[in-house]
Amino acid sequence: MNFQHTEERRMLADSLNRFIADQYGFDTRDKIARSDEGFSADMWRRFAELGTIGALFPEAHGGFGGEGFDVAVVFEALGRGLVVEPFLDTLIVGRALAHAGSDAQQAQLAALIDGSLIAALAHDEPGSHYEAARVATRAVKRGDGWVLQGAKGVVQHGEQADVLLVSARTALDQPGNESDEAGISLFLVPRGADGVKVRGYRKIDGGRAAEVALDEVTLGMDALVGAEGSGFATLEHATGYGLLALAAEAVGAMDVARDDTLEYLRTRKQFGVPIGSFQALQHRMADLLLEIEQARSAVINAAAAIDAPRGERERALSAAKYSIGRIGARVAEESIQLHGGIGMTWELRLSHYAKRLVMIDHQLGDEDHHLARYIALGAPGRAEART
Repeated sequence: MNFQHTEERRMLADSLNRFIADQYGFDTRDKIARSDEGFSADMWRRFAELGTIGALFPEAHGGFGGEGFDVAVVFEALGRGLVVEPFLDTLIVGRALAHAGSDAQQAQLAALIDGSLIAALAHDEPGSHYEAARVATRAVKRGDGWVLQGAKGVVQHGEQADVLLVSARTALDQPGNESDEAGISLFLVPRGADGVKVRGYRKIDGGRAAEVALDEVTLGMDALVGAEGSGFATLEHATGYGLLALAAEAVGAMDVARDDTLEYLRTRKQFGVPIGSFQALQHRMADLLLEIEQARSAVINAAAAIDAPRGERERALSAAKYSIGRIGARVAEESIQLHGGIGMTWELRLSHYAKRLVMIDHQLGDEDHHLARYIALGAPGRAEART
């Protein structure tokens, strides 16, 4: 298989990297990340005009890319810039609508792509421990609609989202427990709907997230995404693109941490010579460079497998997320240690990249979760249980 990027992808990467370097420097990013909104609506619009969001979706749904390598190219550039705008949730929600949404719901993809509609995934719950099927939020039919009751945690940009993609359990009369994959449905919920309560907070790696409480939220029948009880398969499909995106973002952040550390080793002097001339530090840096290339290979493998049968796809995604979690933490630790005490200061951008690398590990499942998942997917009879 040819892993070389097409001319279109190289042009996309070049234009996006130039835009981020010119318009989204670290000082600008820091102000945006610490703002009350947690992102810049103006910058989000400019990213959309550049075609960055459109590159995440296929032409059939209003985009001009949508393949695994398109997603990887975009998010690697976003990782280099520590971009805090809501790309990840836009990708996941958009992929869910494209996979299972009604015609009316898929019509909203145009607004997602042009940046006029902000969507957030409201799936994780307190105590879920990364288990995607552990959903306690309930949805019951009442009259000609649905009523939702429950709570969601760590909803990215939840305060500013126009619409939330909410997972809820609808098969209440079937035997089983809250970890069953069957019986989970997805709903599009306007953030301003009666009964939706949002409590926002600042994230350690920049931007904002929110806790969302759903108290007797009444929706129409048209809020259901896909068939009742089929939400888990849709969610797995959509979050698969999210896993690839996070892995690619981490590689972009690792590249910057690597470059900054190499520059520091070349310029910082001790005993009259650059500390990069010390053999012990050279060995540590060489090991780090090999680890980063291994992470890059894992992302390439995941991007190539994104359209493969479920077993191959999910194992490649979990392998990539496990690798990113392990290697990302090491890159963060080693880069800071090679900088010494200055590596932890707020003024040095490296500390922000280190925080982001650590937090990426905790989005959509950490390294321990994905290692266990990778092993489970390889068990006989498990890999192709669903397609």
